[in-house]
Amino acid sequence: MFTSIQEALKELQNESDATQKLFKNLTDDSLSQKVYAEGRTLARLVWHIVTSIVEMMNKTDLKITEVAEDAPIPATANEILEAYQKVSASLLAQINEKWKNESLVEVLNMYGEDWSKNTILVVLMKHEIHHRAQMTVLMRQAGLKVPGLYGPAKEEWSQYNMPPME
Repeated sequence: MFTSIQEALKELQNESDATQKLFKNLTDDSLSQKVYAEGRTLARLVWHIVTSIVEMMNKTDLKITEVAEDAPIPATANEILEAYQKVSASLLAQINEKWKNESLVEVLNMYGEDWSKNTILVVLMKHEIHHRAQMTVLMRQAGLKVPGLYGPAKEEWSQYNMPPME
């Protein structure tokens, strides 16, 4: 949990940077990748990350308008990245402008439960992290480079003069 808005903003920015690092490695061809025939495509998964920010935060006193909750999936990886960047920037700017440290303990009804704004931010970040992990599997299957986010990826161990972990 966060003790200040500045702490929350810093962590939200760090997670946004990590998500953008992955999104930047997507290609248009990779967007159709699925784990199994009935599964989500990589495009659907990354678009879910974008629209979930809009859907969840619009249940608060913030209004993310750069992308509609039900907007169709863009055709290109770059369009998805740009939409994510706009939504993420709007979220950070609005929290900085509208919320104070005391706001973190305010309680809102979210999905039939009472959540503090602190909890909302934590759930939002964990949701994004969860789907980023799913993305990495699809990205590997599509033959894309997967950058390390919380430590080196397989291809990055050589930068530390170490063999990749098994």
